[in-house]
Amino acid sequence: MNSWTFAAFGGVLIGSSAVLLLLLCGRLAGISGIVGGLLQRCSRDEWVWRTAFIVGLMLCGGVAMHLLEQATPSPASTPVLVIAGLLVGYGTSLGSGCTSGHGVCGLGRLSSRSFVAVLVFVLSAMLTVFLFNTLAGAP
Repeated sequence: MNSWTFAAFGGVLIGSSAVLLLLLCGRLAGISGIVGGLLQRCSRDEWVWRTAFIVGLMLCGGVAMHLLEQATPSPASTPVLVIAGLLVGYGTSLGSGCTSGHGVCGLGRLSSRSFVAVLVFVLSAMLTVFLFNTLAGAP
């Protein structure tokens, strides 16, 4: 199997999990909200489904890395990864959700707020890459 097959399968899994979580639990599959709920005091039922979702994400990611033979560690150092994680956490609170919540669930529900959020995410990413490549002198 080639990587686009795994990518398509991964997309189907993400979409399916978002639909199942909405139908079975009445919840949106925004990762920052799910993790944020784990950090707050919640009921046992809340803790169980949130933990199961996050563990499932990590397990499936590990399986995919193994199948694609891409189990190389990140080239970034631990401090860079921690700072990046904190910045992403700040950004998700500032944007009232993360790319998964807005991009997968919000766009799927035709939310205009999510459309604007995804547009800002994409344009910000494009600008960041452009500026980084320009400042770093990349071709």
